[in-house]
Amino acid sequence: MSSGPSPLENKQLDSDYRRNQERSILFLTALLLFLILTVLLSLCAGSYDTPIAELIRGIAGKATDDKINIIVRNNRMLRILTAIIAGAGLGVSGCVLQAILRNPLASASTLGVSQGASFGAAFAIIVLNVGAMGGLGNVAISLCAFVGSMAVAFIILGLSKIRQISPEGVVLAGVAISAMFTGATTLIQYFANEIQLATMVFWTFGDLGSTNWTDISLMGCVVLVVSVYYFLHRRDYNALLNGSETAASLGINVRRLTLINMILCCFTASTIVSYIGLISFIGLVAPHIVRLVLGNNHVYLVPGSILAGAALLLLGDLFSRTVISPVILPIGAITSFLGGPLFLYLLFEGGKKEC
Repeated sequence: MSSGPSPLENKQLDSDYRRNQERSILFLTALLLFLILTVLLSLCAGSYDTPIAELIRGIAGKATDDKINIIVRNNRMLRILTAIIAGAGLGVSGCVLQAILRNPLASASTLGVSQGASFGAAFAIIVLNVGAMGGLGNVAISLCAFVGSMAVAFIILGLSKIRQISPEGVVLAGVAISAMFTGATTLIQYFANEIQLATMVFWTFGDLGSTNWTDISLMGCVVLVVSVYYFLHRRDYNALLNGSETAASLGINVRRLTLINMILCCFTASTIVSYIGLISFIGLVAPHIVRLVLGNNHVYLVPGSILAGAALLLLGDLFSRTVISPVILPIGAITSFLGGPLFLYLLFEGGKKEC
């Protein structure tokens, strides 16, 4: 008959727990400080050379030069906030997708969710011709993007439930679905006129410089609400790590949790895509950077993915604006160069573990 842990073992476990907690909080603090540093660097980047103190005053519109107020508030801060909000939304959505699908390669881009949203946006712009309708047209584009992303989500859920495919098979199915939607988007572009085609280039390249304060407010509200929901269910994601049966035994409705989170992840991705275009791999890279340090505890992994996603996209935007200034490189290409090697690394590492 086995006995419970001895007092000495309990003390050691408690000490390990506190040490892990302190390390996690320290790492999250370091991520926050890195994000703040990247914000300051992004604020300074540009052809208009200005002291940092003057730029900070320009955020509140109190710089001594009105030109600085205009540049900071109507240009640089718009890009910075767009990158932070979009990166945070993509990062935390990738973290949640990896949890509910129990697959470290899952993200909005690798599963084809972003490509489905991009197809929906292309359908709205070219087939429905809503690009010239102003504010109402943007709403229609967002709705079509959401429908496209949800179509991918339901296909993936259907395959995983009906055919009982493995977590690795889910990602492979996502790659196939992504290729199909990319091909469909290309076919639609083939029949577009010059104006519609020029508009669609935005979705292909990704652009952080075309948003306004209204767009940022809407994106910010969506990302804030879903992030709060994800954080409130952080312990449910921890339970899923041990399998659906274990989670169900703890009173978690696994089917409902999976469906709701898939819908929220798709809604977040489609909202971001509808405003800034197709941004790849942030949702894959950000959670893994945090996971390498903190492990799979979603109590810290969820906020860490938010901070890492925001910092990565902002850093990518800073690189795209400064590497061959004054030319601004497409942010979608920069994030693909960042995420592609990590995707290959994870595939090869997964293969080694199976051998």
